[in-house]
Amino acid sequence: MTYSVASIPPLVQQAQMLAAQLDFSQSSLPEVGRLLQVLTNHIIQGQIAEIGTGCGVGAAWIVSALHADSTFITIESDGDRATLVQRLFAHKSNVHVLQGDWHDLLSYAPFDLLFADGGNAKVVEPQILINALKIGGLIILDDLTPEEYWPPEWQGRIDPLREFWLKDPHIIATEIRVTARHAVILATRIY
Repeated sequence: MTYSVASIPPLVQQAQMLAAQLDFSQSSLPEVGRLLQVLTNHIIQGQIAEIGTGCGVGAAWIVSALHADSTFITIESDGDRATLVQRLFAHKSNVHVLQGDWHDLLSYAPFDLLFADGGNAKVVEPQILINALKIGGLIILDDLTPEEYWPPEWQGRIDPLREFWLKDPHIIATEIRVTARHAVILATRIY
């Protein structure tokens, strides 16, 4: 699906322009952004976080649906990008852009919603991410390729990310296609 510029929130458009200026190509897809918007809108009074701010595109989707009584914290390892995104959200008192390692975000846990976008936390330390959620809290993992689009060298292998996230007993999870070639895992912590 293609989104018209008019249907993309102004804050997202600003973040997209920043990404274009920096030639940053790893921003969240609009389809993932819409999902983030929907999930964020359901959290009336809570704590939302993102690992891997990038140029703030995913964060802007979240902030565009953020309720006044909720807090959003995002962390970026690259200092220059973190500073630019801090400026982008400077007018939002309930939005905090941090620079540092994603582990620094854990001091703000537990979260109602966690977007594990950047870095490799969702692969290397997934149990830590689950523990950072409230019971009933949601996590979204993007940038997944549906199996039929895997390159030949991946065929016949087990995907360790899916193996963990779709089978761990602490969560209920499902894989959702956001486009024909892009999927996300959405999971909720049950204990």
